[in-house]
Formats: sequence, structure tokens, C-alpha cells
Amino acid sequence: MQFWGNEQAEFFEAILFQHLGEPVEVLDTQFLNGGDINTAARVFTSLGTFFVKWNQANLSGTGRQRIDEVMPDGDELFAVEAAGLALLRSANVIRVPAEIGHGRQGDQAYLILEYLESATGGLPGASAVYWTVLGHQLAELHAHTQPQFGLDHDNFIGTLAQCNTLTTSGYDFFFDHRLLPQAGQALYNGLLTKAHYDALFRLRDRLPELLPADRPALLHGDLWTGNVLITESGEPALVDPAVYYGLREAELAFTHLFGGFDAHFYDAYTELFPLEPGFIERIPIYNLYPLLVHVNLFGSGYVSGVERVLNRF
Repeated sequence: MQFWGNEQAEFFEAILFQHLGEPVEVLDTQFLNGGDINTAARVFTSLGTFFVKWNQANLSGTGRQRIDEVMPDGDELFAVEAAGLALLRSANVIRVPAEIGHGRQGDQAYLILEYLESATGGLPGASAVYWTVLGHQLAELHAHTQPQFGLDHDNFIGTLAQCNTLTTSGYDFFFDHRLLPQAGQALYNGLLTKAHYDALFRLRDRLPELLPADRPALLHGDLWTGNVLITESGEPALVDPAVYYGLREAELAFTHLFGGFDAHFYDAYTELFPLEPGFIERIPIYNLYPLLVHVNLFGSGYVSGVERVLNRF
């Protein structure tokens, strides 16, 4: 365990009191990974255990910021994360942590969530039953739809803005509000060339022949193994969403980018919600989006992956 002293304990006690409505005594804390810009902790208190993420409410001026990069406000980051968790929870098909509250205490923005205890061994030790349940649950989540692609508000993927302007065409949404903004930012920052950018536009006209038409599906939006939990009771849970209504194959493609998802997961998903033939060949097209996100977040090491897709299609 790691305890940060009276000042940090007072911060936890103040924000928990604000949202729980009764005095809270912090008993202990455990530092956790909060990502690139957040600090996170498991907070043991007299009223139970909570997960708390916090950061400086105004993130501009952080060491990782380029001069041409606008960092999101901490309040906004946590507000849209809470909204995304609430939307996933409303589907009532897969567990997500309950929000206790979010806001600002002094210059620190914060988000308080239910703490979900992870099973010993985590995903590497997950059973075939676990992966089957997760596949069925994701298929049920994707069955939730609405008339247009996008969402009624914009949000973030990592620290990057994610535009969710409501759009009738899934192809237009994928290109105009997923690929184009990320490619434009990478071009502006000198990470992509004009040739890369022009090749992306040539791909645009081919999307209707390359990708199947589908209705908008409710997506987690950032589905990799780091955002999937196996709880102490053995059930799946999702965290850190970047939700929107999009092409469901894009979500499944994302699970292939870094691997780690068992074959039982894919078999269970397609059992409930079959895919058009040829999905494996379409995966690289969908993964242009997370690859471009990684170019903008982590640099030129991911450009070669973008080039391979553009050269192929």
C-alpha cells in the first residue's frame, strides 16, 4: 500500500463527502496506473473501497504537450468518461463500474468510480466460459442502435478529441469523423506526408465497395485488453470507454490490433451477430483509425502501419 499523507487524504475525504453525503475516513490507498495524464488510486475508506482518478483541471502546459497540440480540460475528460460509462450501463448487457461522482476540488479534476476487484491472474487466466460470455455480451451491446452514426456529444479517445457529429452514412462518418481528423492532425504535426494524406482520400471513394453496409451499433470505442476486466466473481467488465454509435466491425477489428482476445470470444460474438464474409480482410481498413490515433499520441513509430494499409487498398 502507498499512503500520500494528510493533504492527499483530505482531498479524497473532501470529494467523497461531497458525493456520498456523509463523513468518510480514508484508511489506506494503493497507487494504480492512471494512464498518460491521470493519477489513479484504490482508496480504502470507512464507507468502502473506491477507484479515484484525478489530474490538474487545466492540463495545458504539461510536459508531453507539443506547441501545436491542445490538451483537453480535465473536467471535460472526466465528464464525458462518466457519460460514456452511463450509456454503456443503460444498455444493461455488460458490467461497467458505477460512477460515484466527478468534478473539481481546487485545481484538481477528478472522477470517482466503484472499485471492481480483478480476479487473480487477470485475462491471461480467463476461461473459455469467460470469453464466450464476453462475446455474447458485446454482440448484445452492438444490437443497440439509433437512426444515425455518432453521438449527441463529442468525446475523447485518450486525450485526442473524437468528433461524433451525427451522420446518416456509416462510410461518411468513418472517413469524415474518424480517419480525416486524425490524419489531418498527423499531417499538421509533420508525422504524415501529403502523399499519405492524398492516398487516404483515394481510399474514401472505395469504402462502399470494401466495407459492408451496417446499421449504427453502440460501441465501447476503445476495446483492447487493457480496458477489459475479469472481476473477482469471474464476469466481464469494461472500463475507459470512448463510446459512439458506429460500424460494429470497427470495434471487432480493434480487438485484433494488439491481440489478446481468445477465439471463443469471436465464435460467441458471431453466433449471436454474424458478420459478412471477408471480415479478416477488412480488419486493416478499420484499424487505420486506431493506428492514426497512436501516431498522434505516440509518434512516428506507427506510421509504417498506416503506410501498409494505404499501399494495400
